[in-house]
Amino acid sequence: MSDQPTPPEPAENPTPETEGSTPTETPAGAAPETPEIATPEAQSTPAPEAAVEGTVTEQAAATATPDEAAPIEAPTPTLAPDDKGGKFYWGTGRRKAAIARVRIRTGSGKFLIRDREIDDYFFDIRHRIDVVAPLKATNTYGKYDIFINVHGGGQMGQAGAIVMGVARALMKEDPTLEDTLRSGKFLTRDARKVERKKPGQPGARKRFQFSKR
Repeated sequence: MSDQPTPPEPAENPTPETEGSTPTETPAGAAPETPEIATPEAQSTPAPEAAVEGTVTEQAAATATPDEAAPIEAPTPTLAPDDKGGKFYWGTGRRKAAIARVRIRTGSGKFLIRDREIDDYFFDIRHRIDVVAPLKATNTYGKYDIFINVHGGGQMGQAGAIVMGVARALMKEDPTLEDTLRSGKFLTRDARKVERKKPGQPGARKRFQFSKR
């Protein structure tokens, strides 16, 4: 036999080198390192609790509507100029075709009919006396502010409606005055009305003059 050197045996499973990659030397007896691949579970790993809480709070504050962010305050009721003095007591009166709506409250004796004084509204002294009769009968004249809104009918009908409305308002303000007002017939409606004209004659009762010839 001749003493000739034996050629080296080729390595098993040679790994082809790709262009641009640098070969890494692996020490003998060590397992080759495998590259870490990001899995879906790793990508969806939740953040720490503190960070999550801060994020949720900021998102809630950003998405909160103005109504949720601040409490709703009830609007303060606005009073009419006549409502600043105190509580009103109401009364409604009717006479013929007239309707009167009366408001009274404790005051200095103001008496306004459709924003006008009694003397400016009624031209007949009888009507001026009638509308204040319930106050004088109960000894309350000058103790209340009275505001009246009346419409329909003439001045006689409106005066009767105001008398009834004032009496009803006084009774609501002080129930002890009912006996005095009822005895003066201020709470009883006057149901009298003009009788209608009849057909074939000039009025409700009047007849045409009879002629013999």
